Amino acid sequence: MGIVVIGTSFMDIKGFPEDAYIPTGRNVGRVEYIHGGVARNVVEDIANVELRPTYLGIVDDSPMGKAVLEKLRKHKVNCDYVLTQPDGLGLWLAVFDSNGDVAGSISKRPNAYPLVDLLEHKGDEIFENADSVVLQVDLHKDIVKKVFDLAAKYHTKLYALVSNMSIAAERRDFLQKFDCFICNQQEAGLLFLDDYEGKTPEQMRDILSDRVVRANIPAMVVTMGGDGAVYADRCGDKGICPARPVQVKDTTGAGDAFCAGVSIGLTYGKSLKDAVDIGTYLAASVITSSENVCPRFMPSELGLDVTVE
Repeated sequence: MGIVVIGTSFMDIKGFPEDAYIPTGRNVGRVEYIHGGVARNVVEDIANVELRPTYLGIVDDSPMGKAVLEKLRKHKVNCDYVLTQPDGLGLWLAVFDSNGDVAGSISKRPNAYPLVDLLEHKGDEIFENADSVVLQVDLHKDIVKKVFDLAAKYHTKLYALVSNMSIAAERRDFLQKFDCFICNQQEAGLLFLDDYEGKTPEQMRDILSDRVVRANIPAMVVTMGGDGAVYADRCGDKGICPARPVQVKDTTGAGDAFCAGVSIGLTYGKSLKDAVDIGTYLAASVITSSENVCPRFMPSELGLDVTVE
């Protein structure tokens, strides 16, 4: 079954100004509707490396929900376990400044609780054949706990992604059950109750190494924007992966592509260092366009020895 991704889908409504963005003014520009949501983005990124992932998520019965499902299927994502429910699709409204950074946003979270019943009835057949599972850790606790039970039963590798770090930070003990947890520098500060703004990659690497050992987190990766990413595991392995020099157009989805790349690398036998390099490569490919996901790649381009069907 390959990699299974569990989480939510969103429709992103994104506004881009033609000139310098004025927060209190009327800005002329363009508005785009783009399929989003961290889990939905991650599963499409994995599919764009021709790896045929499976998605456990929810959409609604609106034209937007149907379009999300149609696009995933077009990209050869297995959507057999996607539910159609009222209020199943989230919305994210964002305005970007002239540098491609988010100037302000509001989101409406979808109701993901029906995934509990799906896992109760279909969880065994899903996890029995999964190479690994990428889970959105800020979902309802009942969903997360059911995933933990199934992963333990079938000895399935678990990788964590996060949409709302405030929720994830309340579940610090959960992170010990993931083979790798991936977040950005600000989110790491929320998790460890500290402010890491202005830290160099060398400083952040050493801080992270100390933190994962103390917290008994198997492995963790922290992205630092233009400064690249740092990684560490509880066995003492740690390092820095520099960012790739590209022209930034829109940073949305870069973190999701990074998470997809790290999960892909670890699933198919790469070291943590090499997996982070794959994540950096995919993230760089996203920020050069207004799309939320990476373009199409062959596994061999990422150094993966994986047969493409």
